[in-house]
Amino acid sequence: MFGGGVGNAVRAEAVLFATLVAMGFRRWSTYRLAALAGAFSNTVFGLVRANVTIAVVGVAGGTVAGYDAVGVATYVWVGQALLGSVYIFQWTDLAMRIRTGDIAVDLGRPVDPQFAYLAGDLGRAAFDLIPRGAPPLIIGALVTGVALPASPLPYLLGVVSLVLAVVISFAGRWLVNLAGFWLMDLRGPMATYLVAVSVLNGLIVPVHWFPDWLKTLAACTPFPSMLQAPIDVVTGRVQGLDALSVMAVQVGWAGALLGLGQVVYRRGARRLVVQGG
Repeated sequence: MFGGGVGNAVRAEAVLFATLVAMGFRRWSTYRLAALAGAFSNTVFGLVRANVTIAVVGVAGGTVAGYDAVGVATYVWVGQALLGSVYIFQWTDLAMRIRTGDIAVDLGRPVDPQFAYLAGDLGRAAFDLIPRGAPPLIIGALVTGVALPASPLPYLLGVVSLVLAVVISFAGRWLVNLAGFWLMDLRGPMATYLVAVSVLNGLIVPVHWFPDWLKTLAACTPFPSMLQAPIDVVTGRVQGLDALSVMAVQVGWAGALLGLGQVVYRRGARRLVVQGG
């Protein structure tokens, strides 16, 4: 009976999580014009990045760290296609609720706030993948050409890697927002975080292009797991055991950041109660 009770509880949690994901998808699907605007900006930025990185490869003699012109163009366009879903940019929803005191409502709900916010973010990511991701990839294929795997396995593994990347990205943004329990102004921490994640996740250039010292520094952070990792898996740059190793690192970062987020959230909530919030 005990085992059955645990199983029922797990199933109930899974159903609740899936429901919250679906609600997040429906919520973000109402912002269709914003999705189209995002697709346009992703495409324009992709054109700039693709031309710059192709030029770098040409100046370097045709290859850089295993990337030729088509390979680096593929890297850029797949990255632009995934960028909307991963969402590394500024997010202040939680910080604003802490600042206004609305977080007290979340504390009184029977659902763990991190659990609910994560589910909603996964729903957002699922919606953004097509309207914001497909147009840049199609334009890239027409303008510069892309070289994608012919077998289905990289795409199947890529879906898992992308989900993990979204979880890691959310967990990082969640932690930055939690600083609102202690700080009134988060512009400094958020700006620092955005600079760090933009440089070290492979958005500007592939992490494989970094000098050894910077590559080592990046490997000590979760940032490459947000963008470089899913791109490597989807494009087939890493395959077999190497792909599983990359995804294992993502699992580790996801678990560590979510766990840290729980600890920090509970400490902040206790502080809020002590202050009479």
